[in-house]
Amino acid sequence: MSEHAPVILDVAGLALSEDDRRRLAHPLVGGMILFARNWESREQLAALCAQIKEVREDLLICVDHEGGRVQRFRSGGFTHLPPMRRFGELWFKDAKGREGSGAMRAMAAATAAGYVLGAELRACGVDFSFTPVLDLDYGESSVIGDRAFHRDPRVATLLARSLMHGLLQAGVANCGKHFPGHGFVKADSHLEIPVDPRSLKAILEEDAIPYEWLGATLTSVMPAHVIYPKVDSLPAGFSPKWLNEILREKLHFQGAIFSDDLSMAGARKIEGRDVTFTEAAVAALAAGCDMVLLCNESVNSEGGRSIDEMLDGLAEAQSRGEWRANEVSEQRRLALLPCGPSVSWDSLITEPRYMRALQLLP
Repeated sequence: MSEHAPVILDVAGLALSEDDRRRLAHPLVGGMILFARNWESREQLAALCAQIKEVREDLLICVDHEGGRVQRFRSGGFTHLPPMRRFGELWFKDAKGREGSGAMRAMAAATAAGYVLGAELRACGVDFSFTPVLDLDYGESSVIGDRAFHRDPRVATLLARSLMHGLLQAGVANCGKHFPGHGFVKADSHLEIPVDPRSLKAILEEDAIPYEWLGATLTSVMPAHVIYPKVDSLPAGFSPKWLNEILREKLHFQGAIFSDDLSMAGARKIEGRDVTFTEAAVAALAAGCDMVLLCNESVNSEGGRSIDEMLDGLAEAQSRGEWRANEVSEQRRLALLPCGPSVSWDSLITEPRYMRALQLLP
């Protein structure tokens, strides 16, 4: 079997257990995602990241660290980043007699936020954050809400591009989410399967257009656990039509595709049928995902037994030909590892670019 390490999993505590090390060494595991429970201090986080890299240098250490209410590390000197809606609000606050100055300030501030976010994570050994949110703010979704930049896809796209530029300055890749758009539906896909009744034309003209405009800048994308029945009966993350026909072929996206968390309610049923984590992972990979996330199972199941069951099941499904290892997918995963050297925290906090970026934040 060719090498392809598609699974991103989590660990329960502040340091690696023997079970964690065994799972991270599994040939199908390509990375791990950190949560607030994995944080005690900067020193502890850096030690945990170093332990992970000792298992395998190429493991991708990820986190959901967007700013606002989705920010896993909030103490120990980490900057409290504003929710992305703040940048959208800043866009329209022009200085007196200077039309468009608000937009320029908002883009500079978003770039600063991207740099602060990426540089602080890298100073502690974290490789990658699942950001920015490209969903549009329709004012309906509680789970998206102020995580979105704006209702206007043009504003959202330019602010996301600015944030991604700041991440790039810190050597960090990006992840646009949740394709083709989660902002229109009210339901929370953590708890149920949202349904968006709009036509493909309506979605492509509004919610999905940032993915087209950012095609050459996005390094990865995460699809939504949302069903768009006028396009496909499958949630976008399990849909070859959405991932291959639309995202890859129509919008020409070349980067990595992550599934959203397979433990969410939105991923536990496919076409009305309850599925195991293995079945969900196989469906996501077969649909066009390069990597699959399974979150919080280290604490939700007996000693993480469900993680072992999925890894075993995925290996068996691969041997049966239900999914194929993909060399291109593996190259896309490796391309998300940071570029350039990171700096220590002590060096970062006296760096002129970092100090200026803090001043630019709203």
